[in-house]
Amino acid sequence: MTSTQRIELPDGVRTNGADPNPWWANSVVYQIYPRSFQDTNGDGIGDLKGITSRLDYLARLGVDVIWLSPVYKSPQDDNGYDIADYRQIDPMFGTMDDMDELLATAHRLGMKVVMDLVVNHTSDEHPWFQASRDANDPHADWYWWRPAKPGHEPGTPGAEPNHWGSYFGGSAWQYDAKRGEYYLHQFSKKQPDLNWENPEVRHAVYDMMNWWMDRGIDGFRMDVITLISKHLGPNGEMEDGEIGPEGYSNVYWFCEDGPRLDEFLQEMHREVFDGREGYLTVGEGTGIDGGPRDEFITDPRNRELDMLFVFTHLDIDHGEGGKWTPKPMRLTDLKRTMAAQQNAVASHGWASIFLDNHDQPRVVSRWGDTTTDELRVKSAKALALLAHLHRGTPYIYQGEELGMTNAGFTRLDQYRDLESINMYHQRVDEAKVESAEDMMAGLAAQSRDNARTPMQWDSTPYAGFTAADAPAKPWIEVNPNHTTINAEDEVADPDSVFAFYQRLIELRHTNPIVAAGDWKLLDPDDEQVYDFLRSLPEENPEERRSLLVIVNCGSTSAHIPHDAAELIHGAVDASRIVLSTTDPDMAAASLLLGKLSPWEGIVYQL
Repeated sequence: MTSTQRIELPDGVRTNGADPNPWWANSVVYQIYPRSFQDTNGDGIGDLKGITSRLDYLARLGVDVIWLSPVYKSPQDDNGYDIADYRQIDPMFGTMDDMDELLATAHRLGMKVVMDLVVNHTSDEHPWFQASRDANDPHADWYWWRPAKPGHEPGTPGAEPNHWGSYFGGSAWQYDAKRGEYYLHQFSKKQPDLNWENPEVRHAVYDMMNWWMDRGIDGFRMDVITLISKHLGPNGEMEDGEIGPEGYSNVYWFCEDGPRLDEFLQEMHREVFDGREGYLTVGEGTGIDGGPRDEFITDPRNRELDMLFVFTHLDIDHGEGGKWTPKPMRLTDLKRTMAAQQNAVASHGWASIFLDNHDQPRVVSRWGDTTTDELRVKSAKALALLAHLHRGTPYIYQGEELGMTNAGFTRLDQYRDLESINMYHQRVDEAKVESAEDMMAGLAAQSRDNARTPMQWDSTPYAGFTAADAPAKPWIEVNPNHTTINAEDEVADPDSVFAFYQRLIELRHTNPIVAAGDWKLLDPDDEQVYDFLRSLPEENPEERRSLLVIVNCGSTSAHIPHDAAELIHGAVDASRIVLSTTDPDMAAASLLLGKLSPWEGIVYQL
């Protein structure tokens, strides 16, 4: 089934105020991090030709949409999320001809291609920013420029306009000697924020987006798009906030979900997407929780975005020092946050379902069990079943379908991620709020580089990511466990994590309850079993069709909790096992006994 096909739903079934069953409701998206996917020229960096060469693998997996992290021209300060030219492919990834070939091949195989859109900020090497350094240039107001704090010498310590701190550590302000002022950067100092208050900025962005859509791409994943509208005072003031132990106030208090966000997104929709069909828009919803704002932005009647990435469920294992001081995940917290996201779009809007991406550690290392390979496989399948059976569009991050694990780095010089390196120096060397040992443990658990090690294609020295005799080593170390965790072995194994993902994707493509059914949490207080109900309404309530989903999220056996047990009623028909992480007979026995084996997940037709 391709992404343009629709499964047949019963009359009257709708997916939240949108057209009945929009194509992305029964689709699965696969995220590719290009520099780590497949290298074809031996320079140690993945490229577009490499992606094209692996499209048959993705077609075999069954995904409908490919999302590419940035491949635009960039100095690569933040691995391509610092764009210097939106209309050029960075030479490290190839050429525009390579991009066109990728698009044509993907479309021929029935897959759509979505590109990353990074327009909260650009690179400081973008021509727009270079022009804005002249206060008399027409681009002078395209970025957030502010003078030094009154009474302070520009460029000296403490002269920054306020105490806002960057997400990547240090001040969110950088002094520019040419202009004699400071510019705002929520992330790297080489990523200045665009001034979306300026209509010329917005229309330049829309022109670029239309250029790409006209070229044949199928939509955008919009990086930190909920940060484009800032909270300003009556005269454009950027007020300070409470200063934390590192010496800075949190910039996100003033930049998340600003007062003009809806206006900007609706204008973008009018200028770019009105009149187009078959596209997908998904925004990175930084600062948006599972609540009314999630519903409003994704409600098709408001003409903003198709869906948002909401991160509240991925914050539940963050400790007092944020993600760098992780704590054990409580399953009841995961249920609570996922339920909030599901309930927010129960009537209108749509959800993005994900546990992994390029900014997150590998979920099987984070919340699964990697102490043995058997438990890794079981927990990878269980977590996948849990996620994909929620209501919404699931996103798979490259290697997730293999059960790839965290990197296992033990030295700072193994890391390449700017955020990780900057935060180590800020927290350990400068603010001295954490020991080197504790910070290294935090990096090992939570660094973004955990997701960025090369894709594990086979057991050869560089995991098939690049040739063993290539002139350059991979840009970041390959995980040593690629000898036992790799695509070549898993594609040939009918009981592998890969094979289970194939079955999950096929279930979404063919079962209308999975694609569009309601969602209801069961047993919210159980700390080991995550269970819920998916249902489609019928004219006769007694004929309501439902799927019971039960997942043991632990490495010990667990009793089926009360709400689920009441629905099973003690009578089990093995033919109603729709999908399970074990074989159907074992799953039926578990239901009969009322007891799940470690990391066992079952989907049962009621």
